[in-house]
Amino acid sequence: MSGSRSGSRVSFSHASRADRRGCADYRRMPRRAVLQAGSLGALGLSLADFLHLRAAQGANASTTPAGNPGAGELPQHIKSVIQINLPGGFPQHESFDPKPEAPVEYRGTYGVVKTKTGDVFSDNLPQLAAINDKFTVVRTMVGKIPDHGLATYHLQTGYTPTAVIDYPQMGSIVSHELGPRGELPCYIAIPGKNITGGGTGFLPSTYGPFETGGDPGTEKKNFKVRDFSLPAGMTLEQLDRRRGVRDVVEKRIRGLEANPVLLDTMDEFHARAYSLLTSSTAQKAFSFEGESDDTFKLYGSEVTGLVKGPDGRLHPKGLSERLIIARRLVEAGVRFVTLEYGSWDCHADVKKSCDDQMRPLDYALAGLITDLEQRGLLDSTLVWLTSEFGRTPKINKESGRDHWARNYSNVLAGGGFKRGLVHGASDSTGGEPDRDAVPLENLIGTIYYQMGIDPNRELVAFGTRPIEIVKDAEIMKSLIG
Repeated sequence: MSGSRSGSRVSFSHASRADRRGCADYRRMPRRAVLQAGSLGALGLSLADFLHLRAAQGANASTTPAGNPGAGELPQHIKSVIQINLPGGFPQHESFDPKPEAPVEYRGTYGVVKTKTGDVFSDNLPQLAAINDKFTVVRTMVGKIPDHGLATYHLQTGYTPTAVIDYPQMGSIVSHELGPRGELPCYIAIPGKNITGGGTGFLPSTYGPFETGGDPGTEKKNFKVRDFSLPAGMTLEQLDRRRGVRDVVEKRIRGLEANPVLLDTMDEFHARAYSLLTSSTAQKAFSFEGESDDTFKLYGSEVTGLVKGPDGRLHPKGLSERLIIARRLVEAGVRFVTLEYGSWDCHADVKKSCDDQMRPLDYALAGLITDLEQRGLLDSTLVWLTSEFGRTPKINKESGRDHWARNYSNVLAGGGFKRGLVHGASDSTGGEPDRDAVPLENLIGTIYYQMGIDPNRELVAFGTRPIEIVKDAEIMKSLIG
């Protein structure tokens, strides 16, 4: 199933042999793109330039509907999505689908913890087990490709890569179909998107994510969005004066009959940049202003794994800070927030990988779900825990687990999905669905449906070609509360 393929604008390398640091194609993955834009003349507004560049490539692209009902005609149970992706392949046996009765070469070295509803999780996840009445676990996710890059593209778009069409990421579809619901961008990636997951595809690049650049996970309470503040020494009054000068210049350019479409596009993005720079709502959303010590404690800000760093000390992982910022963005109206945590490509020593990363995940995810419920946001916000695939049922000779796309787990909290549900069951070794399999496309389609987007709606790409948002997606009514 694994092999070398390429999309029209995306290429991936074939999965290579395993070693103790993970397979070669996973190690070679490009680092997440960060916000990079030049300064904008005297204004110094690299944010505006960034927004302009995002739209420049596809400002006139055709993405009109092809005869299907438009977006927004379905009820919107989900206002916002927080996608927490676990790159590298999250092990289902050591998390949400333990096999305590299986032989040790399948079940691994961990025990189990009983959940609040009477099921069992791995004893790596006691915090989540204690609140599992607030979320759904899908134990029978079915992917298609046990290759990091190809599977990540599949996860983010709902399509496997082809040489003919580049498909848009889910956040870009949401941005295109629903648009922003406030001053902030519709789609935000903290600190940047995983570029192996594709881009805006055949949609204009204006629907791509706003990437924070800065990472709250490493910068902690000093977190700032790159290029998201006034130049040093500039006041708002000075900014307004320079904006006035720019307006005079642009009016002169218009008088010379320059391209009006280009000027209108530039005006739109200058206005958006100005709005973000001067909006107290936007500035607060991208900060920890007003967050109490109790909130950081709830998310496990100081929780560490069990593996010491090169300095011989245990260190927090930063997921809690990323999730707090994600929650603040959702409160401010952002529709789709995506972030990643950890590196789960555990071909060797799966226990060490879990000892290092699982405990901070347990605390942070449980903290986010609890916090959203306490704030009255869980019903309208979907917290979606994903990975590109799972791991093999049998532990290999390196004490690790290899790539496995035929059965793995996802978590869905809020957004109208059932609470306390463990959906589906895998076979005795966790390798295949035993009942109620959930193809990835169907889950993605169901999330769109809950957002008020018809997943079978067709968009017109390249002016003539109708393409479904998700091809032949079936709505998983059994997951919806």
